[in-house]
Amino acid sequence: MGLVIAGTGRHLPETVVTNDDLGRVMDTNDEWIRQRTGIHERHFAADGEGASDLGAAAARRALASARLAPEDLDYVIMATMTPDHHFPGPAAMVAAKLGLHSTPCLDVRQQCASFVYQLQLAHALMMAGQARTILVVGAEAHAGFMPWNDWDYLTGKGGSAPDEAAFARATEHRGLAILFGDGAGAVVLRRTDDDRRGVVGVDVHSDGRHFEEIHIPSGFTRRPYQTAEMVQNDLHIPRMKGRELFKLAVTRLPASVRALCHKTQTRLEDIDLFVAHQANDRINGAVRNALELPAEKVPSNIAKLGNTSSATIPILLDELAEQGRLGPDQLICFLALGAGLHWGSALLRT
Repeated sequence: MGLVIAGTGRHLPETVVTNDDLGRVMDTNDEWIRQRTGIHERHFAADGEGASDLGAAAARRALASARLAPEDLDYVIMATMTPDHHFPGPAAMVAAKLGLHSTPCLDVRQQCASFVYQLQLAHALMMAGQARTILVVGAEAHAGFMPWNDWDYLTGKGGSAPDEAAFARATEHRGLAILFGDGAGAVVLRRTDDDRRGVVGVDVHSDGRHFEEIHIPSGFTRRPYQTAEMVQNDLHIPRMKGRELFKLAVTRLPASVRALCHKTQTRLEDIDLFVAHQANDRINGAVRNALELPAEKVPSNIAKLGNTSSATIPILLDELAEQGRLGPDQLICFLALGAGLHWGSALLRT
């Protein structure tokens, strides 16, 4: 018994923000951002557009690709680090927007590493006989914590230039703001009787000692949910230690892939594609070099989309399907590291 990718889909918000646009509200420029991240532009969700809206749109496209109806789904597994609300999680909201009112839903919080965990969970549910058809969704609406207020001025549609204080505030959070974009990806997985297809192996890890490398300081149960002081001090905006995350990613991801290959008796050269989380082009380049992989085996879309966190891998997977790069009997390695700290890799035989 195995599983197959029955369909994929993605959805991107309409608003596109270039590196030059960001230079209107903070001290940065296109060359500075490209050199450090490989990002040229990104999409941002509109005011009032949440992760559940983006996720539902991507899910509809994945279902259409699979030629299935929402009623065919046995389970929904949703990942986001930017939920519509602190609680409840958005998985059931996505299902409701698809017209499903009793289908079981699960929210996972492994952030950028979510897809590897989602794949493992879907595989386990199918092997346990609990589900035959599972929808996996990753969606993010990072626009809500961006450090500027005038979106019209940012995108050249009018508005007023930021004053000195607003410009300085945005610049203070520049290292984070230049990285993220919004979007959603969805994958429909189906159980099959062909045990040669599906999950070959998974290698996942978590280490909470590194939670401060990227986290939101404002408290929930550790202190009042929200105070004026928290907002004034921008404690609702994530804090990120970029150098530390870089070091963790470029050491732990290659180690995970090697461990997975050893566990599954797979040679690196026999893997057809390495579909990695799109956090930073420099990180992926360093991981690729550490594993001595040819560039054509490690596709990237970060230049146009930025880091869409839990959505990066399913969005990239849908692009690969659209380009005709996914075929039968391929071996695909998924790899990702995210806030928590969570990281790992998974092998899938198509």
